[in-house]
Amino acid sequence: MKRFIKINPADNVAVVLADDVKAGEWYDDGTTRVRLLADIPRGHKFALSALTSGEKVVKYGYPIGRAIAPVAPGEWVHTHNLATSLDGNLEYTYAPSCPAPVVPGTPPEVNGYLRANGTMGIRNELWILPTVGCVNGSARSIADALSREYGNVGNIDDIIAFTHNYGCSQLGQDHADTRRALAALARHPNAGGVIVLGLGCENNRIDRLRAEIGGFDPARVRFITAQEVEDEVETGIAVGREILEIMKGDRRTPLPASMLRVGLKCGGSDGLSGITANPLVGLLSDRIIGWGGTTVLTEVPEMFGAETILMNRAESREIFDAIVRLINDFKDYFRQSRQPVYENPSPGNKAGGITTLEEKSLGCIQKGGRSSVAGVLGYADPVVSPGLNLLNAPGNDLVAATALALSGCQLVLFTTGRGTPFGTCVPTLKISTNTRLAVHKPAWIDFDAGTLTGVETPACALERLTSHILAVAGGQKVHQELSHNKEIAIFKTGVTL
Repeated sequence: MKRFIKINPADNVAVVLADDVKAGEWYDDGTTRVRLLADIPRGHKFALSALTSGEKVVKYGYPIGRAIAPVAPGEWVHTHNLATSLDGNLEYTYAPSCPAPVVPGTPPEVNGYLRANGTMGIRNELWILPTVGCVNGSARSIADALSREYGNVGNIDDIIAFTHNYGCSQLGQDHADTRRALAALARHPNAGGVIVLGLGCENNRIDRLRAEIGGFDPARVRFITAQEVEDEVETGIAVGREILEIMKGDRRTPLPASMLRVGLKCGGSDGLSGITANPLVGLLSDRIIGWGGTTVLTEVPEMFGAETILMNRAESREIFDAIVRLINDFKDYFRQSRQPVYENPSPGNKAGGITTLEEKSLGCIQKGGRSSVAGVLGYADPVVSPGLNLLNAPGNDLVAATALALSGCQLVLFTTGRGTPFGTCVPTLKISTNTRLAVHKPAWIDFDAGTLTGVETPACALERLTSHILAVAGGQKVHQELSHNKEIAIFKTGVTL
């Protein structure tokens, strides 16, 4: 296994890959020879040359901040001597680059569910959607009862209530976003059936939600208003049985993988995220796009500092302008809430070796591969353009992963260096940046990308990950599904009455 890596020839720092690097050890890549001045944790950086105070620190070939004190060759580079250079809005210039051309490929087949609207579901689940938090308990009772009755039916993958705290006492954009989010869930192809359960006095009225959903099969999407029936749980169970009897007839059929829409997310990142798991997911993203499929990259605050790379990959001036609005609108959202724009990375990120937001962002965007940006989506907007899309959502794991599902992603690839058991309403496949995490948390991690530190080539890892993704799309459960960690979180930005 490699002990160190200099990611880009232009870098003036290198990253530790091993767990036992001690002061006095030598880094030697044939061009630069440096003696380490401290014990440096795995995933952390050290200087390859002397840095003066104020000098740019370069990683991934781009500045990740500035030195705030003189740094000697071999010295640990982290929060004590490195700070962000980001400050306020930037002026962006349309300077299109030439992204690596997508390599077209014949899409393999996925055993999925062909829905009436032409989309592909990779699960056949009954979802109970409360319009308001007041009926969360009733929704759970309906799901529990139906699960006991239909839990062993082979082609019914799950019956679950996606509870939330909203749907009333909301104003303006928050109210609209809750309605749009629930409508998007009701349209999702992984749901073979949906029960929308309302209370009856909430401002998220069922008639408005029904209109927001648009065209739907009235036999598979049903609505109940609790205040209008004697027992909403008994009514829900009866309605659920009717839907499930229809769903029992659904069958997986071979469909082209070009119908895949895959969300790209990271959380609990460490210093290896941008070296192992994220670049590997980027290779897979390019492959899916080559098949004619779609990938969606979100976490807008974790594009700050790397946004110009994405802007230069815009397919058109119109897409470029949309990316600029995406970035600046999110900065305005922070400022309107009187919060610092660049309050990132998290304590866990820093412990793992990530020092500045630029460093985090440069690692984060690698999940999007090297393809052109084909579309920019607002919150809960459906995907309309195949290829790489950028989605307006925050970095919060559950809010962002839910947002990916709202845009139609059938599964989410989630890279992590520290691990988490969470998952959203679609399969949330965990990819570890390091093998130690995969060994330590086998019930969390579905795929180990830590092998890329020297055990496995990117080409071999890509084939392994591709096979795994196709198996999951064909019905293989991920750990998050097996542990039943399935939740949604709706993005909230305003006041609560």
